Amino acid sequence: MVTTLNDARAVAETVTDPELPMLTLADLGVLRDVSEEDGTVMVTITPTYSGCPALEAMRDDLVRALREAGYERVEVRTALRHAWSTDWITEAGRRKLAEAGIAPPGPAPRRASGPVPLTLRPPASRVRCPRCGSPETEEVSRFSATACKALRRCHACAEPFEHVKEL
Repeated sequence: MVTTLNDARAVAETVTDPELPMLTLADLGVLRDVSEEDGTVMVTITPTYSGCPALEAMRDDLVRALREAGYERVEVRTALRHAWSTDWITEAGRRKLAEAGIAPPGPAPRRASGPVPLTLRPPASRVRCPRCGSPETEEVSRFSATACKALRRCHACAEPFEHVKEL
């Protein structure tokens, strides 16, 4: 039976994201903390956005993995402060996205605190094709399979691909 907090963290770090299964929640930066309180393993996660439909699956997968590892009492908490940012994706996570044919995000836009400004135009950032590396790509749709991704097309190799949007 697993009994140390470091082991609990190691187990939690293996749980994959339900929408991007090539990434663990740790790779994605969603796994924020693993602690112990009165014999209960407490896991804190921050979803990629507050309405993320994968949040329930993340919670269930964490509880299942930790219970299978021998932790009987597990609680998963959601922290919305500070808001998740694509800057929290690890270098390994960015590499795994590219290897899966999904363009990783660039640096998140820097904003002052307060309301997020609404823009009606797609961002002007250059996104490299994860297949051929060309920067000559265009956004086809601001939304893809999930709200966190956009659909793009490469002008060089003509392949469509997804891009994790900078947040």
